[in-house]
Amino acid sequence: MNFIDEDYLLESDVSRRLYAEIESVPVLDPHSHVNLKQVVENEAWSDIWEVEGAADHYVWSLMRKRGIPEEKITGNATNREKWQALAKVFPSFAGNPTYEWFHLDLKRRFNISEVISADTAESIWTEAKAKLQDPAMRPRALLSEMNVESISSTDDPASQLKHHRTLTDELDSVTVRPTWRPDRAMKIGAGDWIEYVETLGEATASDISNLNGLLDALATSHKYFDRHGCLASDHGLREMSTESVSRREIQAIYDSAYAGKSLSEDDIRKFKAFLLDRVGEWNSERGWVTQLHIGAVRNYRESLYEAMGPDSGGDVSTQSIDVTENLKHFINRFDGDFDIVLYTVDPTHFPSIATIARAFPNVSIGAAWWFNDSPYGIEDQLEYVGSVDLLSNYGGMVSDSRKLISFGSRFEMFRRSLANTVGKMVMKGQVPYDVAEDLVRQVAYDRPKELWGF
Repeated sequence: MNFIDEDYLLESDVSRRLYAEIESVPVLDPHSHVNLKQVVENEAWSDIWEVEGAADHYVWSLMRKRGIPEEKITGNATNREKWQALAKVFPSFAGNPTYEWFHLDLKRRFNISEVISADTAESIWTEAKAKLQDPAMRPRALLSEMNVESISSTDDPASQLKHHRTLTDELDSVTVRPTWRPDRAMKIGAGDWIEYVETLGEATASDISNLNGLLDALATSHKYFDRHGCLASDHGLREMSTESVSRREIQAIYDSAYAGKSLSEDDIRKFKAFLLDRVGEWNSERGWVTQLHIGAVRNYRESLYEAMGPDSGGDVSTQSIDVTENLKHFINRFDGDFDIVLYTVDPTHFPSIATIARAFPNVSIGAAWWFNDSPYGIEDQLEYVGSVDLLSNYGGMVSDSRKLISFGSRFEMFRRSLANTVGKMVMKGQVPYDVAEDLVRQVAYDRPKELWGF
C-alpha cells in the first residue's frame, strides 16, 4: 500500500468493495463551524496557508508542539513565512490525522501529490497559489465538487442569520441550515454574561432585566431560527447539569447575577439545568434534534487564552465527570419526545453513552469527536458502539470544522474507516456481505438524513 493511494485505510478486498458503495453518496454535515461569510462572498483564497492553516487550531497546536514561534502561527509573519514554517516541521506530524487530512486536501482538491516538507514547500506554495485562482476552487464551487448536500452552521441566538438568508436565495445544490447554540446565555456568572444577555435582548426586542425577559428572548430567537430552517440545538457542556429546579429559585439567582453579584457553583449549576429544561421544551414543540457535546475543558492553557482568547488550541478533555448521573433527569424527562445526540470528547465515556443510547430509542451516538476523529478513534468508537448499541442508529459523521476545504477529507476518512470496520466484521464471519453493504449505506447517508430531517 502506498501513501494515500486507492487502498488508503482499506485492509481487504471486502473493505474496498464496501467503500465503493458509499464513496460518492452526498455529504450531510449536521455540525460544522463553517465560515458562511466566505461562502456568501465567494472570493478566491490567496494562498495555501489562508485556505489550510489560517483558521485551523489543530495545525496551530502541532506547530507550537514542534517549537514554531507564535509569530509564524497566528502572528504578523507573512502567509508564506507561516507556510514555510509549517512545511519544515510537517514530517513530524506523521501519525496524527492532521498529516492525512492535509495531504488528502492536496490530492483531492489541488491534484498535488507531493509530500509536504521543507524541500517541497516552495513548489507546493506556487502550484497551490496558481490553482486557487481557478473559479472551481472558490467556496461555492468547492461545496458542489465535494458533493455537499446539506451543511449546518453553529449560530448564537442573537444572530439575525443574514448569511443564511442570502444563501437560501442563491444556492441551488447545497442547503445551508443554522443550528441554535445558546451556550453564552447559559454561562451565568461569566465576566461577559450581562453584556451578552443585553445584546440578546436588543436582538429580540426583549426586556431582559428579569428571568421572564431572558426566557422570552430565547423563545423568540428559537422561533426565528425555526422559520429559517433550523433543525437542531447544540450545547457545549463541560459537564451536564440536569435536575428539576423551581422558577422562583432561578429568578432569585438571575436577579443576583444581573445585579453583578457573585454566584456559587451550585447557583450556576441550577441555572444551567433550568435553562436546559426550557430548551428541551422548545425543542419538543418543534421536533428539533438536541446535540449535547460533553466533556471539553475550555481554555485549559491559561497563557494561550490570555494572549489569544478562545478556540486557539488550548482546550483539553477530562474523565472526571459523571455522564450517567448528570444526564439522567434530562433524558428521562424527554424520553421519546425528540432525538438526542450525544458526543463525548473523552473516549472513556463511550461505554456510558453507548449503554444510555441502548436504553433510550431516541438517543443516538454522535461522531467520534475532536481528539477522537482519527482513523484509530473512529474505528474504535464504531466497533464499540456496534457491539453495545446499534450501528444502524449511529448519528453519522460531522465535519466539526472551520475549514471549508477540509470537509471532503474528513468525510472521506470517516467513510474509509467505516468501510474498513464493517469489512473486518465480514472477514471474521460476523456479518454477511449483503447486510454489510446496507449497513455502511445506512451509517453514511440514510440514517443521518432521517435523524436530522434533511
